[in-house]
This record gives sequence, structure tokens and C-alpha cells, in this order.
Amino acid sequence: MSTGKSEQFNPRESIAKSAGIISLATLASRLLGFIRDVVIARIFGVYLYAQAFVIAFRIPNLFRDLVGEGASNAAFVPVFSEYNAKHSKEEFWELANIVLNILLVILMSIVLLGIIFSPLIVRMIAPGFIVSPEKLAVTVQLNRIIFPYVLLISLAAYSMGILNSLKHFAIPAFGPCLLNISLIVFVLLFGEGIKGLALGVLIGGVLQLAIQIPLLYKKGFRFRFLIKFSHPAVKSIGRLMVPRIFSSSIYHLNNFVDSIFGSLVWIVGEGGVAILYFAYRLIQFPLGVFSNALAQAILPTLSTQALEDDRDNFQKTLSWGLGIVFFAMLPASVGLFVLARPIISTLFGGGRFDLSSVNLTASALSFYSIGLSAYGATRILQNGFFAIKDTKTPAKVASLALIVNIVLNAILMFPLKISGLALATSISGINTFIILFVIFKRKTGALYTRDILVSFMRILIASLCMGVVCYFLSQRYIIFEGSILARFFRLGSVIILGLVSYIGFCFIFRVKELRQLRDWLIKKTSLL
Repeated sequence: MSTGKSEQFNPRESIAKSAGIISLATLASRLLGFIRDVVIARIFGVYLYAQAFVIAFRIPNLFRDLVGEGASNAAFVPVFSEYNAKHSKEEFWELANIVLNILLVILMSIVLLGIIFSPLIVRMIAPGFIVSPEKLAVTVQLNRIIFPYVLLISLAAYSMGILNSLKHFAIPAFGPCLLNISLIVFVLLFGEGIKGLALGVLIGGVLQLAIQIPLLYKKGFRFRFLIKFSHPAVKSIGRLMVPRIFSSSIYHLNNFVDSIFGSLVWIVGEGGVAILYFAYRLIQFPLGVFSNALAQAILPTLSTQALEDDRDNFQKTLSWGLGIVFFAMLPASVGLFVLARPIISTLFGGGRFDLSSVNLTASALSFYSIGLSAYGATRILQNGFFAIKDTKTPAKVASLALIVNIVLNAILMFPLKISGLALATSISGINTFIILFVIFKRKTGALYTRDILVSFMRILIASLCMGVVCYFLSQRYIIFEGSILARFFRLGSVIILGLVSYIGFCFIFRVKELRQLRDWLIKKTSLL
């Protein structure tokens, strides 16, 4: 029995190690991203060039998720992992070359069409810009310049998918750091205007791809131009690709919808798309550092367990993943809600980012934070569906979520202005998680529903208690005046004390995830 138990925990330990590597890289990227956003906020505020950048960059970013990262993590990894396990290295790399050649044709076509039809695309996703000829012209020009980023980042994401399927996570995960460094350098170098933004994006895309090429070469990849595009595994990827990339990119698509509504200045106010961008960037911090990293690391293991028909371990791995996401995301959600204004003021306040911008962005952040736990848990559930090769269900639920988001945006933007768009996204995200959870439970039975619910309630109570502590500390210690260093110190102190209180409340309410973390740390320490 002891051997069986040990084997059950091995996948989790491997996932935790991989997730730790990805989390470390993502943390570095997010910290650099914060510096990047602070630079952009203080130089551009939420006005002309900031709004133009958000819209122009969102289009390539959306295609990046549709063609690149969403596909590589959701479709490429399971297929390549299975092919690597069952076939020779030569056959594996032949498949990789065929897929790459197909991608090159598709991506270059998308880039060409994107450059040609930029005026139409910008009008479609930011209809509110039509009333401002200058804003529209700047956005179209910037969009045309940076559209080749679609090719660069999608190839980088394809490379990441190959390396992830070979269980190499570190180097691909550090790629986004280079984009942020590139943007910081070029924006500071050229100041206000589109030149620094455009060069920063393009050079960053080149660097994200270039950093992975040596490792791919070392592993055995050699690019070959192939005329033949047919392959049995390519057909499998083709059948799975569309629904997988759609459901994986649900939050990007919701942001895409938010941009359309956020551009309607006469309803939501000036600067809407930039306000939503800065607020959602803070939501992406805990998502990227933890839940997305865990989802990325857990997918190969779930795929293997499903392939081996290892129902018991599959059930435990998935339930464990949801519990860990709640353990990290619920306190982050409460903390962001309570500390929204001091966080925005400390990070972005100053320069052209004035008091009005601070208040509006903080309000949007509070409403976005309500759905944070649901966003993270949905990623785990989606990967559960992907592992059992059910791609239709997540796609259908994603479609429903988009419709709900559009309807709620149209309703809530009138009473709540820009904050209504953030609240609509949160409600849509929570609905998505609940629907996926119920369907997955009915379809597979592979969830410990009672354990997950009990764990969720314990973590929620501990998080709410932490929120009370953070609120009173912030009222007493956070003063919005003073030097930026002093404000960072005060905010950091409140966050640290809040985290300490959360750990204490987790002990009081006997949160099992904390005990698992403690036992894991004790085990690791004893091995040193």
C-alpha cells in the first residue's frame, strides 16, 4: 500500500515543481510588467496614446492567444505529449516540422490581412474611436506597425508548446520578461509617441522567440521546409484546435468585448479602454503567477492519467488542483477588492495618471477582483475537459459566457459606467465556472464535490477575515500623500501583515491546503 500511495503523490510533486518554475518566471514577468505599466501610465496617462496602444496591442494579443498560446497549451501539448510517448524521436520532430510549416502559412496570411485591413479592424473593436479622427488614425498606424508581432509571438508560443510537451518549462516561461524589458527600454528612450511602443513590441517578440531556439536545437529540432502538410496527428490537432483555442481564450475574448464597450466615450467616459487595461493587468498578476502556471503544469499529467485510464489519480489530481487554486486566489481576490485604491494610487498615480484616473481604475479593479477565483478555477476545469478530449463542452460554455458578458455590459454600463464592464466580466466568469463544474461532475464523476466545497468555505472565511484586517490596517497606515518610496513601504507592510493574518486564520479554520503546504516544506527542508 505504501508504494501505491507514493505513486499517487509523485504526479502532484512533479506538477508542483513545474508550476513552481513557471510561477517564478511569471512572477519575474509580472513584476517587469508592473514597471512597464507604471512607465506607460505616467508617460501617457489614460489618454490618446495609452488608448491607442491598448487597442492596437489587443488585436495581436488576441490572435496570439487564438493561434499561439491557447493552441499550444490546450491542443499541442496533449497531442505532442502522446506522440512523444508512443513514437520515435525522428517521427516526433517530423510532426513538429509539419505543424510549423502549416502555422507559418496561416500566420503570414493573418499578418498580411491584418496590416491591410487595420482601419476596418480598429473600427470594429473600438467603434467609439470613429468620432475622434486623431485617435483613430494613431491607433490604425500603431496597429499596422505591430501586427507582425502575431507571427513572432505565435511561433514563440508554438516553441513553448513543443518544449512543454518534453517537460521543459523554465526557458519558455521566462520569454515574456523580454517583452516587458523591451517595452520599458524603448518607451523610456523615445517618450510620448508611438515609436517607442511599436519598437518595444516588435523587438520583444523577436527576443521571446530567439531565447527558445537554442534549446529546441539541442533537443533535436531541425527546421525543414516541407511541401506535404498531411499527417494523422495533424488531423487530430485540426479537429481539436478550433474549440480548444476558443475556450482557452475566453478571458481575452471577454476583454475584446470590453474594449468595444469601453471605447464608447459618451456612455462610459474618457479613457475607458486604458482604465480597463490597467485594472485587468493587476488581476492577471495572481492569475499568471499562480493559477495559469498550475494549469499549464497540470495539463500534461492529466492528459497522461486520462490516457492510462487512471481514474482515481485523475480525480485526485483535478480536485487537488481546484483546492490549491482557491487557496491562492480567494485571498488575492479579497485583498485586491479591499486595497484597490491604495494599490492603484501607489503603482500608477503620478505624472499624467491623475486622481480621476486613480479612482476610476480602482473601482474597475474592485469589480474585476470579484471573479478572480472563478477565472483561475475555470482554467483547471478546462484542462480537465481537454485531458479527456472533450473540446466541445468548454467551447459551448465559452460561447454562452461571451453572450452573457455582452448582455451584462449593455445593461451595467449605464448605471455603473466603466465599472459596469468589469462587473459584467466577473459575473460571466463565475457563471462559466459553475456551469463547467456541474457538467464535468455529471459527465465524469471525477470530482470530490463535498471536499472541494468544504475547503472552499474554509478558505473563503479565512480570506474574509484577512480582508477585515487589511481594511483596518489600510485605513490607519496608508496615506496617499508622501514620497513614492514611503507609499510603497506602507502598502507593502499592509499586504505582508494581511498575508500573515491569512495564514493564521487558515490554521484557525483548519484549511487542509495550508497543512499540505507545510508538510511539503518540511519534507523539502529535511532533504537539504
